[in-house]
Amino acid sequence: MTRIRRGYIARRRRTKMRLFASSFRGAHSRLSRTSTQQKIRALVSAHRDRDRQKRDFRRLWITRINAVIRVNMVSFIYIYSRLIHNLYKAQSVLNRKILAQIAISNSNCLYMISNEILKKVNWKGSILIFKRSSLENELQEGRVEII
Repeated sequence: MTRIRRGYIARRRRTKMRLFASSFRGAHSRLSRTSTQQKIRALVSAHRDRDRQKRDFRRLWITRINAVIRVNMVSFIYIYSRLIHNLYKAQSVLNRKILAQIAISNSNCLYMISNEILKKVNWKGSILIFKRSSLENELQEGRVEII
């Protein structure tokens, strides 16, 4: 009986696999079976880490906003959670990503935003938000009292 050669389909599949695994090291880029397994592992990791990346960036934005608020603002009561709560009460469209960018690039703008939100929400606290350096000037001139 004569030998029948395989068609082009299997070769095309293996070529596609080799192109995907060409950047892998060692046998993972050369042998068909191991490269197939490594491709599956790589795709699983990529899928898992896309979700993980979203969580990590959200944590990073929250940390940045909270750090700027705590370092430069006088109010020990006014922290990240209250800022976000007041943002939602004021129906603001600023999200955490934008707030983190504002906090890093221009912290004075973040103070202005938080003061406007406090005015909009009609917050009953007796706390105004300043930068620490400007607060010291206000205290020396006697315009602000710390209660």
